[in-house]
Amino acid sequence: MKLLRQLKPILVLLLFLAIWALTPVVIKRFGQDAFYEFQAPIIAAQGYAKDLQTYWALRTRSDNELIEAGRDLSRLNARYQVAQQENQTKEAEIARLESLLNLPSRPEFRYEVARVAQRDISAWWHQMIIRKGKNYDIPVGAAVIYNGGVVGRIREVHAYTATVELVSSPGFRMAANVVGEAAPVTYLGVVNPPFSPPRGEALNVPPTITVTPAEPRKLVSSELGGIFPAGLTIGEITALEPGSDGYFQKGSVRLSPQLSALREVAVVIPFEQELTAQHESAEADDGG
Repeated sequence: MKLLRQLKPILVLLLFLAIWALTPVVIKRFGQDAFYEFQAPIIAAQGYAKDLQTYWALRTRSDNELIEAGRDLSRLNARYQVAQQENQTKEAEIARLESLLNLPSRPEFRYEVARVAQRDISAWWHQMIIRKGKNYDIPVGAAVIYNGGVVGRIREVHAYTATVELVSSPGFRMAANVVGEAAPVTYLGVVNPPFSPPRGEALNVPPTITVTPAEPRKLVSSELGGIFPAGLTIGEITALEPGSDGYFQKGSVRLSPQLSALREVAVVIPFEQELTAQHESAEADDGG
């Protein structure tokens, strides 16, 4: 009897695992979604609490600090206004050239800005939860960016939240280019030790490319990446070594430390995908 009492926790665990293994996949999926939606308001509340904490922290600043911050913000806004005018001029020139050469227009995107509610960063996965989901038509697989470049992609979408797999997460993969080089390379997320700067890996780097720690090469998103607009910063290749095939190289990619401190991100939603989703929703409503 004493041995049976000692083995009771193990037997209960084995029984639970057996029941779970025999449970239909539909019920498992429903239970997982229900549990997530149950805790989603708690996650969102944590994000709002952080925003409120930041607000009251700013209220303690002196008038001189606020005046200085307002002056810096005015300068930044003026810089953005100039950049916006330059972008409008370039877009008009692109449209004119496309019309003259009878070229198809480039795909256009809509940017949905979302606040970060929670971060989950460990050695095995890097992800964050944003406070927008199906209620803002966030699609699974959409690209997520910020003003410094690539953040990651949407992995799961729920009613009011969405999970973002970060570019630093092990297994994250996307097509990329070294700035100034036409040959595409592959970026891959790797296991990052705790409390260390985020890093990734570049594969299939041509042997003609050389880097040094003092002169790294910038790695950006490629047009072959599909969901990511071309030219967005991923990181910097700081070192290269021979690859397993003996011809191409692989390199260490230094990512931005801002990834672990972002408070807002933008989800890239192609207009074509959004129109398709709206059309399917309208057909479902008509059918109902």
